[in-house]
Amino acid sequence: MSRVQEISLSVSCTTRDPRPGERDGTDYFFVPRTEFLARVDQGLFVEWAQVHGALYGTLRSNLAELENGKDLILEIDTQGARRIKEEVSDGVFIFVLPPSMEVLEERLRGRGEDSEKAVQARLLNAQKELDQASWYDYIVVNDEIERATGRLASIIIAERCKTTRFLETLGR
Repeated sequence: MSRVQEISLSVSCTTRDPRPGERDGTDYFFVPRTEFLARVDQGLFVEWAQVHGALYGTLRSNLAELENGKDLILEIDTQGARRIKEEVSDGVFIFVLPPSMEVLEERLRGRGEDSEKAVQARLLNAQKELDQASWYDYIVVNDEIERATGRLASIIIAERCKTTRFLETLGR
């Protein structure tokens, strides 16, 4: 976010408990399951899904940033990305993946937050998500943080320079 101007991060809602250091309204909006489901019933989410036992969703109101001419980053799984793709026709979809499944497993275990069963479930889910990568516009390997964030910034900047985007702003 510090590398690219005019960009915002969409803060998702979740029913899971905060991890150490996470702040409500900054990392996620942590809400009770009943409140989350009430928001679903009210149609307040543009996308939502159950992942690893918790509910996650993107509020429709978050997309207002797009109407203000800002780019918006959504950190969502493949289920959510598919739904967003239906709603945001000119969205750019970037699949961020680890260098290998072994590295992903090391990272999950290194967090020290998940049971063995949860780690195995996350690895299985990751493999299923990898099968969805082909419909994304770009793939960025999260091998080294500086390199990966540089690639993400480059994609955003390049997308902003596309001829079609300039013609839209010129009314052509």
